[in-house]
Amino acid sequence: MRGVGAVSARSGRSARPSRRIRGLAAGALAVTLTAGATACSNPGSGTAGENGAGDSAVVGIATEPESLSPLLGFGKDGNSKIFDGLLALDTGMKLKPALAAALPEISADGLTYTYRLREGVTFSDGKPFGAKDVVYTYRTVLDAKTNNASKSELDAIKDVKATGDDTVVFTLKYPYAPFAQRTVHPIVPEHIASKQDVNTGSFTTRPVGTGPYVLTGWSKGEKLTFKANPTYWDGEPEVKKFTMAVIKDDDVRATRLRAGDLDGAILPPNLAEGFKSDESKKTHAATTYDYRTVTLPTNNKVTGDLAIRQALDVAVDREAMVDKILEGAGKPAYGPVPTDSEWFAEGTERTHDLGRAEEILDAAGWKPGGDGIRVKNGVRAEFPLWYPSGDKLRQDHALAYASDAKKAGISIKTQAGTWEVIEPRMKSDAVLAGGGSPGDPDFDQYLLLTSSVAGDGFNNMAWYSNPAVDKALVEGRQSGDKAERKAAYDTVQRELAKNPGYTFLTHIDHLYVVDDSWDGLSTQVEPHEHGLASGPWWNVEDWSPKK
Repeated sequence: MRGVGAVSARSGRSARPSRRIRGLAAGALAVTLTAGATACSNPGSGTAGENGAGDSAVVGIATEPESLSPLLGFGKDGNSKIFDGLLALDTGMKLKPALAAALPEISADGLTYTYRLREGVTFSDGKPFGAKDVVYTYRTVLDAKTNNASKSELDAIKDVKATGDDTVVFTLKYPYAPFAQRTVHPIVPEHIASKQDVNTGSFTTRPVGTGPYVLTGWSKGEKLTFKANPTYWDGEPEVKKFTMAVIKDDDVRATRLRAGDLDGAILPPNLAEGFKSDESKKTHAATTYDYRTVTLPTNNKVTGDLAIRQALDVAVDREAMVDKILEGAGKPAYGPVPTDSEWFAEGTERTHDLGRAEEILDAAGWKPGGDGIRVKNGVRAEFPLWYPSGDKLRQDHALAYASDAKKAGISIKTQAGTWEVIEPRMKSDAVLAGGGSPGDPDFDQYLLLTSSVAGDGFNNMAWYSNPAVDKALVEGRQSGDKAERKAAYDTVQRELAKNPGYTFLTHIDHLYVVDDSWDGLSTQVEPHEHGLASGPWWNVEDWSPKK
């Protein structure tokens, strides 16, 4: 969640791929600067922005991963560009074969998944891909010595084994309905990764995979550069060089896009609006599960009070945030599930009701002081709210939230900082976080809410603990019956309405402005992570220059 971005945004850093909420972010990659160029200068000849579509593209992203190893969480939700999974997701978010030759064969009891592997696939170093690489990848992720904060996402696996060189069989502990979606997880080469420390070895920064692109450089905090893989099993991409320039500040990304330094960038609505009259560029909108939320740590003497959390939940004006901050590019959020999802629990919407907020606080003994701020047992209703520096959307959400809270007699002090400053304070301080996954409801909700991972990095940043939610989350992930699963996740959402550990604010549509010089661009329904695996470049390997 990171300041949500799991598993994962920097998401709030938009994301560490290994964390779910953070204003977390999770992810994938791609890219390479034109030779001799830097991320801070004009990308040079051959870019779409300068001379029409060539064979290079440079895009501006808001976050970068902390590791490029799938064993530590990188690319776990697909689209990693350097790697492939057994399966992949198409434009419509339907599963399709990738390193597997077909979708898995599933036993009648839902406990065995058999994958037949694609023939003739090689890693970018020329070595053949096979079943042993799949087995090594999954077993290593699940190893207790591997520092992968998302390994609980694969908790259903009892065993994984190879049957010859071309078949892999997974045996599950219980019928885990979304298991096939988990096998978009990237596969790493055993012959390289097994010969070094999984947590600190060179593979974390110099990976080798079977994907459409090969990493050529990573200047941390500046850019990731890639070249097309000439031996890619699905054909060499037409975009030969692809660079992702890491630009955390929204205004700076917009300025560099306008200056021609970038071929595309993710931008907040107010900045994307400034490119509407530019006929050389096109805005691509992606619907998402991406939410902004305020963590309300139970370890804080103010936010740990149920009445404070309940009052804030109805004091906030979500509709106004959608209209004024997002300029209509989104919808109110009442939990991690968007209101237009089949998994949304009808009746859990909360309307803006300042009078109700005041009633809740009065009844709980929070009385207005001389300056209008409430006090209970000598404790002032005041707490800090952090948001990452340079993230205008989070800043605007934080300021609006604080304004709404003050009307109810709660003082919130908004503060900007880097994630290095924010992380040590997350146990007791509120954070304007982000998260969301368009996959199965288990993918986002388990790490966001289960008490078993409270305070584990960016998992359950609010230290939320609710036995009814814990029970429902386990039922939801272990049942093979969709109706039972729907009932379980309805329970989670209804419990959150009664006992909110977070104040969910908005679900945000992502906006990307890209030079209109390419064919093949599309968007998927996106997670919180924005920039690495997502955006119109989620399928950059399928782009071609406009003639």
